[in-house]
Amino acid sequence: MFNHKTTSIALAMTALCGGAQAQSSVTISGLIDLGVYRGFDDKSHVGTIQRSHFTVSGAEDLGGGMAATFKLQHRFDADTGATEASGNKPFWHGESTVGIKGAFGHLRIGRALDMIYANDWAFDPWYNFDRIASPAWNNWHWNYATDRTSNNGSAEYGRLNNGVFYDTPSYNGFTAQFSGAFEETKGPGAGTQHNRGISLNYNQGPVALMAATSRNASGDTDHFFGAKYNFGSVALMGAYDESVFKGATTDSTAKVYTLGATYTMDRTSFKAGFGHRNVDGVKSQFVGLGASYSLSKRTSLYTSLGRQMPKGGNSKSAYGVGIAHSF
Repeated sequence: MFNHKTTSIALAMTALCGGAQAQSSVTISGLIDLGVYRGFDDKSHVGTIQRSHFTVSGAEDLGGGMAATFKLQHRFDADTGATEASGNKPFWHGESTVGIKGAFGHLRIGRALDMIYANDWAFDPWYNFDRIASPAWNNWHWNYATDRTSNNGSAEYGRLNNGVFYDTPSYNGFTAQFSGAFEETKGPGAGTQHNRGISLNYNQGPVALMAATSRNASGDTDHFFGAKYNFGSVALMGAYDESVFKGATTDSTAKVYTLGATYTMDRTSFKAGFGHRNVDGVKSQFVGLGASYSLSKRTSLYTSLGRQMPKGGNSKSAYGVGIAHSF
């Protein structure tokens, strides 16, 4: 999802099976991110401005263009070394899947991002991955949790347990992704039903487009639309997200639109974003600014600034600097 390069640590283990040669590989990859920042809570912090994670993934060549796959991803707080604390999350919080891929696409089962969260990052300057400056982080999917109770009773925003995930092959730039829970779940505020969603995407040349819809086991819904265009070193993007929380007596609707731009000059990247949120008539605006400098292909220094501006309320700012190393 976060577009970090990986480093293979085990390559080309071969074995004979039924007269055919099978080849498998295992890769360790991840991101360590730490920063010093002043949060929207008006407190000083040392911690993750982005997210730190550790991933073990692999594939086995089954022959005939087929491969078996697996992925295990752990999310952690690098400032303490502890498992990511928010929401009593599991050890393999990021992903734990096994699957098979071939000319038909890629099919996985287990725990992973649902198809909206797995694709929306392309339409935010910070890839929906910066707690300070990203309009997406601070506004998208406001009323939508993939599962209200999956983390030991706490809501899960993005990942689906007991899920089935399918990505189609690309046809002239067009792809589709499906995600859903095979098991029926008794969700709070609704009857027993399946989680399900679909995302349609186009990515070819300078243009990227996305339209997606998802429904959780509690009957909450999320509809997302994104567009992006690259002009060489400049990229412009926008998104619209509408999420509905099904209450016991009344529903809550959040409508969000965001705009963003990036400009890359040699090793430096500048980012700017704007967001507008309307939750049942209560409006708020958000502005984010940032810049990053690549020390190498894997290590970067960055700075982030965000400002929340609720209509009729007190505005709040957050700012910080950080270092990120991918491996």
